[in-house]
Amino acid sequence: MFITLEGIEGSGKTSQLKHVIKFLQSKGYDCIGTREPGGTMIGEKIRAILLDPENKALDPLTELLLYVADRTQHIMEFVNPLLSAGKTVVCDRYYDATTVYQGFARGIDVGLINRLHSLVLEDVKPDITILLDLPPQTGLSRAWKQIKSGARTGDETRFEAETILFHEKVRAGYLELAGHEPERFRVIDAMQDEDKVKKDIIRELSLFLSVTENSRDGKLQ
Repeated sequence: MFITLEGIEGSGKTSQLKHVIKFLQSKGYDCIGTREPGGTMIGEKIRAILLDPENKALDPLTELLLYVADRTQHIMEFVNPLLSAGKTVVCDRYYDATTVYQGFARGIDVGLINRLHSLVLEDVKPDITILLDLPPQTGLSRAWKQIKSGARTGDETRFEAETILFHEKVRAGYLELAGHEPERFRVIDAMQDEDKVKKDIIRELSLFLSVTENSRDGKLQ
């Protein structure tokens, strides 16, 4: 099973990923967490380029291709082998992030992004995607508070430094994708406190697992 968490900066994905893994493990799933960009040794080096606030001159097309390169390595080296071995993988961001950040917000043709992904994804599509939704002003305020307090590194703030308009486009893009694929997306109100968000995510995952297990049992009969 492949689960992804999506959302703008400050939506709480990293914190919630830990809760998701703990919940799934309590249900007997052999669960492993990962992230994009990153997730592999090569991917972490690509991540450093993409998120470095000093790289203001990074061209949008270069940015896109770096994300695709990171994803290719991640799928080939990490995600696909684990899924093939029957593991459950929970990923902090995946291809939806590229579609909204580089497509909706940067203005790169979404058709081009989809064609690039068709070359590298090998049909590795999330079974369920948790979208943590909140206004950009709130998310960015949370993110900068964490950075200034030292809870997060200041070496990965290139996107936090983008304009509010940029992040509004990202949020709108996510909600549009969720509207197109309601069977995959679960939209969670991330304005709530961490514990309430966790409970909402676990509720949605429990319903999803129940339907999935019932469907599998039905096929075995």
